[in-house]
Amino acid sequence: MCNLVLGSQSPRRKELLELAGYRFVVRSSEVEEVIEEGMTPEEAVLHLSQVKSESIELLEDEVLLTSDTVVSVDGRILGKPANFSDARSYLQQLSGRTHEVFTGVYLRTNEESCTFFVQTDVTFYDLSDNEIEWYLSTGEIWDKAGAYGIQGKGALFVEKIDGDYYSVVGLPISRVSRELRTFNVSSG
Repeated sequence: MCNLVLGSQSPRRKELLELAGYRFVVRSSEVEEVIEEGMTPEEAVLHLSQVKSESIELLEDEVLLTSDTVVSVDGRILGKPANFSDARSYLQQLSGRTHEVFTGVYLRTNEESCTFFVQTDVTFYDLSDNEIEWYLSTGEIWDKAGAYGIQGKGALFVEKIDGDYYSVVGLPISRVSRELRTFNVSSG
């Protein structure tokens, strides 16, 4: 049995692993998350997951899990907002539209690795300026791709979802669980 290491400070990823019954330690990286010009959303989440992983040292009996999530609309990546203006713009772009949420996962030991991404389509209702301003005031916009959290008050904007809800939260836990079994890591 291998020991699981979560390479992330994300409270959402930590909560999802705990919910699934995993025991793990947190050892996050301090790398700068840079999406290179011209990368597709799929390439971006896989690249960022791998860069995070490669910055963390592992012991012989450990399996490292790193992940990254981006929101994409019309092929443009909406990362984490830097300020209120970014967040407002992101929410305006998502209003009344379907967007894609991509979560990339990188699992590795010192000998082998596995990487994959999950895409989920999310449709927002039309948002009024008042709704956007209210949401900005909640503070939920920070540290979230696309400036919203589906697991919080941002759920009020969601008309429908096609795909893995937990991937939108930040970790496709059912797929992760299946992949971890190949590394001899189980929950419970």
